[in-house]
Order: sequence, then structure tokens, then C-alpha cells
Amino acid sequence: MFESFYGLERTPFPRDIATGNLFAAPEHQEALARLQYLVRIRGFGMLTGAVGSGKSTTIRALHQSLDPARYRFLYVSRSELAPRSFYRELARQLGLAPAHQGADAKQQASEALWAAYQQQKQPVVVVDEAHLLSATMLEEARFLTNFAMDSTSPMTVLLVGQPELRHRLALKSFDAIRQRLQLHYHLAGLAPEDSAAYVRHQLAVAGAARPIFSDEALRLLAQVTQGIPRSINNLATAALLGGYMEQKPILDEQSVRRAAAEFDDAAS
Repeated sequence: MFESFYGLERTPFPRDIATGNLFAAPEHQEALARLQYLVRIRGFGMLTGAVGSGKSTTIRALHQSLDPARYRFLYVSRSELAPRSFYRELARQLGLAPAHQGADAKQQASEALWAAYQQQKQPVVVVDEAHLLSATMLEEARFLTNFAMDSTSPMTVLLVGQPELRHRLALKSFDAIRQRLQLHYHLAGLAPEDSAAYVRHQLAVAGAARPIFSDEALRLLAQVTQGIPRSINNLATAALLGGYMEQKPILDEQSVRRAAAEFDDAAS
């Protein structure tokens, strides 16, 4: 639809953009560097951020950066997890047959994690949507880092979630977990100049050979979205659609305001 009008080769702002085409925002680059450090020290960490702030993108970049010959990347994202189902899922991803009904799933998974580590394939366990986990499951994540009575850990454990996660762990009842954390990074929105660069980058990846948004439009877009990448994607796409309908070759502040108003109407 609007792609050919704006000289684009493909639809911009896709959710499945190739890792090699990801925008190197300073905040996300710092988050990635910190997570890579956490992997090196086999630590316990937490990554938080608002919906659409780039947590999943950062985790995807971390996964792509790890040598599969040296690491076993284990990703779990189920808010209804109970300890038994959690360990069964880890065992499954480690290639083990499901434990029979009476088997100790925790012991099975623990032995497999140790075996992977001893075979020079360090496990990296990522638990997504961790803000939805029960207190019992949060404790299990801590226990994963306590295999050998504090002497060493065979793996990296990373909790990923919305800001509610850090608010929960700030409670006195979670002191034991919070004190174990060796890294906590929070993804805020992109700075205005980074938001503008992000839009230009996404359009360039889609094949844009010229500016499509005016500087004023980009500033307003950053302000309205507070620099949250997913919100930028949605609003920029709506502005492109609106601009196409009006046959506007350059999208200005009015284009962004109209698109934002459509979102406000939809939310009311």
C-alpha cells in the first residue's frame, strides 16, 4: 500500500527484523554488553523495562551473540510456571525425555545442567515474563544459582520482566533474592535523538532513499511515544498510512498528530 508510494522495498518496522538489521541504540547496546558480562561470570541478573521497550530484542541479540558450541541457551516464558513444570521444561530443552510421574524433575534438570557445564557448554537460563511468577517460582530461580553452596554456579540465570518485577523484589520478603542479583538493568525509552535515528534506520532498512519524516515530526513522535520502540513502530506506521491516503510525500507534525489522535480515539 504505502510502501511503493514512499519508495520502500518492504514494510518498515517489522517485529521479525533480522538481528543484523537491529538499530544499535546506545541503551540497548549497553544492556547487551552487561548481559554478556553476566554470562561470562555465570551470574544471576534481572532485565526490566516497560512493554515494548526492547527487552525481547535485547534477549534475541544476546542469544545471537553466544557461540552455540560453548553455550546452551534455555528460554522459558510461561507465567503459570510451577517448580515441577519449570524443571521439566529445562530438562526438555536439554534434550532429556520427560520424567515419569514419580520422578524428581528438579534433580533430573539439575544433573543435566551440571553435565552441560562439565561438557564445556555453559547453560544460560532466561526466564521471561518474570513479573508474573509466583513467589515460589522466584525462589526457585534463586536456588538455581546455589548449586554448590555458594562456591560456584554452572550457569547464568536471567529474569526478564516489566517494571513490576523490580518493585516486587524491592519488598522485604524478597531480600534473599535481591541480594543475590549481580546485575540489574532497566530499559527506559530512547532519547529523542535516538528515537529519530531509530525511525530513519528502520526506513533505510526498508529501502528508503530519502527522508520521509520531517525533523519536527520526528521530535513529536519521540515525545508522544516517550521513546518506546514498539510505540514508535505503531505510530510511525499509522502516520505513513495516513500520509499515503493524503498523498503527502513528507510527513510533518500534523501527520504525527493525526495518527496519535487515532490511537487516543481507539483507547477511549
